[in-house]
Order: sequence, then C-alpha cells, then structure tokens
Amino acid sequence: MRFGDVRPGSWTRRAVCVTALAAATALSAPAVASGAPAPAVPKVDQQTLSSLGAFVPAIVGSVATAGPDGKVNADIASQAKALASVPGMPPAVGEIWNTVVGFLDNTAKPSQVAKVAAKNDPIIPTGPNAPRIQQFLYPTIGIGCLPDGNSVGTALVTAGPQKAPAPGPGRGQAGLVYTSLGTGPAVDNNRAPLIAIWINIDTGRTGQINLKRNEKINAVNGPGTFTAIANTGKGRVLSAIYGNVTTKIKGKNVGCTIVPTVGLAYI
Repeated sequence: MRFGDVRPGSWTRRAVCVTALAAATALSAPAVASGAPAPAVPKVDQQTLSSLGAFVPAIVGSVATAGPDGKVNADIASQAKALASVPGMPPAVGEIWNTVVGFLDNTAKPSQVAKVAAKNDPIIPTGPNAPRIQQFLYPTIGIGCLPDGNSVGTALVTAGPQKAPAPGPGRGQAGLVYTSLGTGPAVDNNRAPLIAIWINIDTGRTGQINLKRNEKINAVNGPGTFTAIANTGKGRVLSAIYGNVTTKIKGKNVGCTIVPTVGLAYI
C-alpha cells in the first residue's frame, strides 16, 4: 500500500482490528520483568496502556473521516474528553488524553505536547549534534520481547529536514523511530511487521508504513531499533505505532507484539 492510498473504510476496519489486539494484550500483559537486562527504563503504568492502547487506533481511524464541518470528528474528541475526567483516572493519564484532544482541535501548543511527552519518556538525546525529536506520549510494552519477560518500548518523531533517522527525512517528511529496550539488534520480519499509521490533521492526508531495521542505528548490539520515513507533508500529524517487533537475542530471533502507542508531531 502506498502513502496516501488509505480509504476511510479501510481505516475503520484497521482501527477495529488494532483495538481488539490492544485490548487483549493490555488485559493479559504481566508486569515488566524486574530482571530484564534493559537500561534504566521508565515506569510503565498498566492502566495508561490499557486505556490509550485500546482507544488510540480508533482515534486515528475516526479522524480520517471529518465531520460535516470538515473538522475532526466531534464525537471522538468528546469521548476522549470524557475519558480524561473519569472518576479514578490517574492524573497522568488524564493529562495525556487532554493533550490528544488539544492537538486534535488545535488548542494545544507545541510546548504543551512536548511537556507531556518528556514526562513520560526520559530517554532524550543531548549534545550539539542531537536530533530535534518529538517523543511519543508514553512508553509501551512489548509482550514477551525478552526471553525472561517483557520489554519497554519508546518511540519518537523527527521532522525534516534533518539527518536523523538516517538517511534523514526531507522537508514535509516525518522520521519515525521505535526502540525495544534491552533487546538485541532489530530483524526485519515482513510476515509480522511493526506498523505506523498516520494522518495529517491539517491536510487530511493519510498513510501507513512499516518500520524497518536501520543499518546505521544500533544494528550490531541493539537494542532493537526500527525506523521509517513517511511522506506526511507539513502540518499536525497524529500517528500510532503497533504490530510486532523481531530482534536477535543470543543468536535466535525473538518476535513479540507491542501495545500501540501514539505520537503527536508538528512537521
């Protein structure tokens, strides 16, 4: 399937399938194994993953079909607002939902989105040559990505033009990066890919792309890092990464499913 070649109906079907997968994995996922050989990973809130993982793909699918006024579907925004204020909802989860809603209705500023993302993913490159990144809103879990348990996964977006991820996105392109912490190097698996679906909220342009092993990023010792460059065009881009991760650990390929995670980016 080519970029932009996604019909509204196919978005709906995909959203239903991914939502079912997310709900099933979120409910059955055990806690991250304390002995997993992963570097200083962020704490993962299972309730965050259960609620966001199940609902985010539905948001992406719904946004692809604008309301009568040509704007983002009002019902989906209302549902997100309602989730943010459910009694007992952890404040951090409610803050994420409110950020998603603000991004959809154009009331959230880039600094607000970045603030929420930074609180939920502390792995930030530094230095004069560090890429300009926009982190996904929360870390996620790879179910069984490690021989003795789960792996925490982190994702980010880079807006072109810049050099990361290699070979670098151009103007109007988004670089997507997903890292499965504690694993070995990434392995391409076309039968069970890691997928990103996205929509440019300002133009209505949509697309889907598989994230692949990048020979220039953690390709020898890991952790498993997968990248893609999407032709999103300039604007506000909402994306979700879901599917499967395959890495090589102690000479063997290890495949696993991740709980979907969402990114909000200004391209």
